[in-house]
Amino acid sequence: MNLPLHLGFLGALEAGVIAFVIGLLCFLLWQWLCRMMAWSVGHVIGWACVTAVIISAGIDTWNLFYLGMMKLESPLYARLALQGIHDADALGARVICELTGALSGVAMGWQWFSKKKREDDAVQSDGKTPS
Repeated sequence: MNLPLHLGFLGALEAGVIAFVIGLLCFLLWQWLCRMMAWSVGHVIGWACVTAVIISAGIDTWNLFYLGMMKLESPLYARLALQGIHDADALGARVICELTGALSGVAMGWQWFSKKKREDDAVQSDGKTPS
């Protein structure tokens, strides 16, 4: 995300909370889009997870991949690669917290915002109010 967060595990937790909010917003956006296109809830959850992970953890995941896979043979190249990363020491923890936050944000959005639709469907099919 490259936001000015704290360093260490506190910064990773902050990034996870931001990713959680992004996951909720992505779920709401995809729920609205998929209702307009009459897609199933599986499409909503799938596309919301993909977009939430790309938005919230995309840059940090790429940096983690780049540092692990590319040959940084020169100290100059290593220094240049590390300069663009906020808190390179806790990059792995930040990526894990962002992935967990984004996916749990989508899951909580599904739990919170799909309940009303399930209750409305139950009322329409039974003609009774859900208890």
